[in-house]
This record gives sequence, C-alpha cells and structure tokens, in this order.
Amino acid sequence: MITKFVYYGPNIRIDKHLVEKLAFSRMKIKKMIENDLILVNGNPSKANYKLKENDSVEVNELIVEEIEVLPVNIPLNIVYEDSDVIVVNKNTGMVVHPANGHYNDTLVNALLYHCKDLSEINGVVRPGIVHRIDKDTSGLLMVAKNDLSHHSLAEQLKDRTIVRKYIALVYGEIPHEVGKINAPIGRDPKDRKRMTAVEDGKVAITHFKVLKRYLDFTLVECRLETGRTHQIRVHMRFAGFPLVGDPIYGRKKVIGKNGQYLHAKVLGFNHPTTDKYMEFEAELPEYFSDFLKKLDKIAS
Repeated sequence: MITKFVYYGPNIRIDKHLVEKLAFSRMKIKKMIENDLILVNGNPSKANYKLKENDSVEVNELIVEEIEVLPVNIPLNIVYEDSDVIVVNKNTGMVVHPANGHYNDTLVNALLYHCKDLSEINGVVRPGIVHRIDKDTSGLLMVAKNDLSHHSLAEQLKDRTIVRKYIALVYGEIPHEVGKINAPIGRDPKDRKRMTAVEDGKVAITHFKVLKRYLDFTLVECRLETGRTHQIRVHMRFAGFPLVGDPIYGRKKVIGKNGQYLHAKVLGFNHPTTDKYMEFEAELPEYFSDFLKKLDKIAS
C-alpha cells in the first residue's frame, strides 16, 4: 500500500509525524526509513528530517510476511564454531535468509538444522544473522549463537573494527595500485530495486588494491570500511570498473552463470566472550579460480 500526501503544518520530525498520522510503531517507521520506503519530494528521507509546509510525502509500506522458517538438511561449509559463534563459507547461489521466492533453501534453514540455538535479536526469519552477503557472492560470514554474541559482533560492525576483505574481478585495467572509494549509497530513484551512488545516501567507503592485471580485466582486493547493500558492486561500477558477471551493475553481456565474481575471502573480529582477535580465510570457489586460469593462459 502506498500513502501519498502533502504536508501542511509546523516543522516536525517526519518519523514522529508518521507515527501519529499512520498509527505505526516507531520501530516500523525506522525500518521503513532504513529501507528507503519513505520519500519526501521524491527523495529518500532520513529519520531526523523536519517536514516543511508543502512537502510531498510518499510512504511505501513495509510488508512483513509471516513465514514459518523450517530446519532443512542442507550441507554447510563451517570454517569455525564454538558456543558463541559460527563462521560459514557460503556457496554462490545461496540466499542468506528467507524472503520472496526463497523459503526453504537458505543459509538460515541450513543453520537451524545444524544448530537450534541461534540469536533471536533479528527475529524468526533471520536468527543469528549479524550481516549478509549477496546470493551470488561466495565466502565468509559470521553467525551469532546467542544474543550476547550478536550484540558484540553488531557493535564491532558499527565501530568498523570488523575486517572484511573481498576478492573481485572487474572489467578494465585499473591504472593505480590502491584506491579509496568514498561515495554515499542509496536506492536508485529510477529503479527502487537497485542501489546507486547518491549525494544524500548512507556513508559508504571501500578500499581496494590491485592484485593482478589481465587484458581488459583487473583482480582486486576490496576492504569494506562500511557495509551497505551491494556496496562493492555499486562502488566499482561508480569508479568505472564494474564487476565481471554482475547481471545488475555489470556490462550487458554477462560472463558466466554464477553471478558476480566476488568472494568474501577474509573475515576478522574479536571473539564476543574472550575478546581475542580471530581471523579466517576462505579460498576462491572453483569457478572463480578456473576463470582466472583461463585469463592467465590468454595472457601467456
């Protein structure tokens, strides 16, 4: 349901006004704003925005589906596990948590079969999930087994102390060895399903360094300072070097059948209980390494 209206009245925070006008909870309004579902004069609004007279407001309601999330016996590649956390090497093609079209084939379904005790902070649909990686991105992510661990890991993400390094293959030959992309990310106003670099988006910072150059391709290591939706994919496209195989942000002719060539290779964090720094590494999936071998042969 979409609600549209023109605001008339004194300046007031939009979140406060919508709670009163629509009788939604503050938490629901917060989630709607985080998902760019509330627009003011055609642009995504922030929670602290103060409405002014004649502002045009559009509210795209957050639809919450009642989903019964069931344990499913799906093989997992578990890199590390103890009583507080699990580190999983996710396969390409696996969705992290249930959503439209994916109800029983997700990482969460597999985790519930493997381990019934998971953090409940994110509810029944995303138990234990502290952060996500895209369906067609492979590699490491951490899962919280209890709420205490979830709080600790989420706080480390907020403080930007989690080490997350990705390997990406991009189009073009990047001329410099290292770089930093600092471009805010938000919903694409022309296509709400896509993200893009926008002036009033959320802060997003990616560091990269060149690992190897090929003919019209470059292999890079990307380190996330922030973790926005599709961040590396959007940032590398913004820099003029879109990811190979990316059906959304890449070139029209898509190479391969596995989606973007992007792998979460390194994950490091302080253990929620011991506070000891732990770092894990996962090798590239076979389809990725095989493609690099083909590029090596072409270059030789």
